[in-house]
Amino acid sequence: MQIHRQVADVVAERIEGLITDSVFKPGQALPSERRLTEKLGVSRAALREGLKLLRARGLIETSQGKGSFVANLMSHTMQTPMMHLLGSQPRTLYDLLEVRELLESEAARLAAERGTPADFVLIGRRYQELRAAHDTETSRAEHARLDHAFHLSICEASHNPMLVHTLSALNDVMLSSVMTSVDHLYHRKPLKQQIDRQHARLFNAVTGKLPEQARKAAQHHVRSIRHNLQDIEQEEQREIRATLRLEAGDGG
Repeated sequence: MQIHRQVADVVAERIEGLITDSVFKPGQALPSERRLTEKLGVSRAALREGLKLLRARGLIETSQGKGSFVANLMSHTMQTPMMHLLGSQPRTLYDLLEVRELLESEAARLAAERGTPADFVLIGRRYQELRAAHDTETSRAEHARLDHAFHLSICEASHNPMLVHTLSALNDVMLSSVMTSVDHLYHRKPLKQQIDRQHARLFNAVTGKLPEQARKAAQHHVRSIRHNLQDIEQEEQREIRATLRLEAGDGG
C-alpha cells in the first residue's frame, strides 16, 4: 500500500501538470481509467489513489456513472465584487482592452516562439471556423465565441500556464468585450474588413513563427478595436448633443 501511495503522488502530480498546462481544462472530462493507465504507465489501483488525492485537493470532481471532471478552479475569483464591476460597467471596457492588448500581444509573441505543430493545427482550426462564420448566417453570440476561441488558442500556444490562467480568470469579461466589438464594429463593412485583415496577419505571424511580427499584430489589432469603439462612442455623443440642441431650438 505504501508503494501505491508513492506512485499515487506521482500520478496526481502528473495530472496536476496537465491541468496547469490547460491540456485538461475546467469542466472537461478526464480520459477513461484505461486510457489514463496506459498514458501514465501505472496500475489502475495507483491511478485511483492518485485521483482520490486530486479530489481531496479540489482539483477534480467525480460524478457517479459519468467519470471525473476538472473542477472550475476560478469559480470563487469570478464572483468577487471587482469582477462584477468589470462585467457591468461600460466604462471599464477600455481598461479591459488595454489589459487585453498587453496580455495578448505577449501571448502572441510567445506562441510564435514556442508553439508546436499541434498548437498551429489547433490555431488553424479556430481561424478557419472564424472565417467560415463570415459566409453563413451566424448569430452575434456565436461569432463572438468563435472570435474569442481563436484568440484563446493563440494564448494556449504560449505554453505559459500563468498567462493562460490569468486570461481564463477574465474569461467572462473577455468574451463580453468581444461581443461589444461584434455588436458595434462587425456591421460596419470597412471596420469588419479591417478586423479580418488583422486576424489574418496575426494568424500568419504566429503560425509562421515570427515572434515580433506576432506581437505587433496582436497589439495593433486590440488597440485599433479600442480606438474604433472610442470613435463610435464620441460620434454617438455628438449626435445626442446635436439632437438635444435641435429640440431645444424648436421648443424656443
